[in-house]
Amino acid sequence: MNKRRTGASRETLAAEYLTAQGMHVKARNFRCKQGEIDIVGYHGGCLVFVEVKYRRTEEFGSPQEAVDCRKQRRICRTADYYRYLHRLGDDCPVRYDVVAIQGTEISWIRNAFPHIFSRG
Repeated sequence: MNKRRTGASRETLAAEYLTAQGMHVKARNFRCKQGEIDIVGYHGGCLVFVEVKYRRTEEFGSPQEAVDCRKQRRICRTADYYRYLHRLGDDCPVRYDVVAIQGTEISWIRNAFPHIFSRG
């Protein structure tokens, strides 16, 4: 299985997992020039932007370690554009989560990182 197909299957697995946990998934693979967000949904009164990371083993680190500051900044810029596009104001609570999949184990990390404001 190639990387793109593997990633898509893990994102589907993550969306199914989150739905079973009570998240209402609104969008998958939201893309714009700012970047991409794997899953957008509502949970616990928050608009949630979810990054899905998969690692077969820990040989190259854990999945959540792959969501570094640079990746977080890109997700936040993309989330800002999503909110702008859908006319969701600053009063809409936002959360950034990571679904880390290692082998067959799924971990949902809520509030994985804070919003990073863009400069300029």
